[in-house]
Amino acid sequence: METTRRGGRARTRRGFGALLSVVVVAIALAVQIGGVAAQTRLSIATGGTGGVYYPYGGGLANILSDSIDGIEVTAEVTAASVDNMLLIESGDADMAFVLGDTAFDAVSGNAPFEAPIEAYALATLYDNYTHVVTTDDAGINGVADLRGKRVSTGAPGSGTEVIANRMLEAAGLNPETDIEREQLGAAESAAAIKDRRLDAFFWSGGLPTGAVTDLGATPNIALKLVGNADLTDGLSERYGDFYTTATIPGGTYPGQDEAVDVVVVPNLLVVGAEFDEQLAYDVIRVMLENQPELVTVHPEARNLTLENASQNSPIPFHPGAIRFFEEMGVTPNASPEASPAASPPA
Repeated sequence: METTRRGGRARTRRGFGALLSVVVVAIALAVQIGGVAAQTRLSIATGGTGGVYYPYGGGLANILSDSIDGIEVTAEVTAASVDNMLLIESGDADMAFVLGDTAFDAVSGNAPFEAPIEAYALATLYDNYTHVVTTDDAGINGVADLRGKRVSTGAPGSGTEVIANRMLEAAGLNPETDIEREQLGAAESAAAIKDRRLDAFFWSGGLPTGAVTDLGATPNIALKLVGNADLTDGLSERYGDFYTTATIPGGTYPGQDEAVDVVVVPNLLVVGAEFDEQLAYDVIRVMLENQPELVTVHPEARNLTLENASQNSPIPFHPGAIRFFEEMGVTPNASPEASPAASPPA
């Protein structure tokens, strides 16, 4: 009986040891798998739902998830450029759509950023057109005519807000005191115009922007876009060469029959300093390989070409992007010269 009990105990110990080994291995695998999953979930900071960043970013997230093994990418709604650079800095976003002037300010440590943010461009995507949107009956023919008007300068933390403030100052207006200021995104601004709660709004976005299209198609609303190209030279002299002029063609929006010359700024896909070099290489490769599919998401993807993607970034390109461009036979061109006034204080 004693022998049997010892044998039983021995068998029990051996069984328990085997079970314990299985449990330890299972826990280790669970931890390992969990760690990999956390590393391969990537986010793209975009913008509001009424603009271009969000649909473009959503389409890009789907393509990257389907085309690069081991990663899952999601597009996040944000306040856009300024907010997006802060998300890159904090590590809460892996990639971000950012206006070129905002990206330059972030990397340089200019206001509204408290210190330089180490970030790099993967690609120049397309130009943002500075819309000053109003209606025919508002009596607004130039930015200076916004004095005393109810004006949205964009959502707080957006690149639109940055350029709206700069344009108002260039036109001789104080953004804080010379307008009745609202801070709304594109969709909210368009709704406020419809409800007659707003006279005009700034919007920096691609063509066409859904919220502006919706406004132009609204019955009893006579959409008007205000030209602002007369401010380009002043902006470039004060802030940097990334401000240029382009034309919103007539017919871009319902009721907008005439072409309008406006200030434009390049848009970038930005990543932080820790972004993996091979992944950076693969992201730009997949984007260009799947450009026709991106065009079905938003027409601005028509501007995503090898030549355009590798040029005119106000901040340095990421080493992975540089390697890709050079292998494709293109020399990337970044960091257009900025004026001393745009440089961070010594």
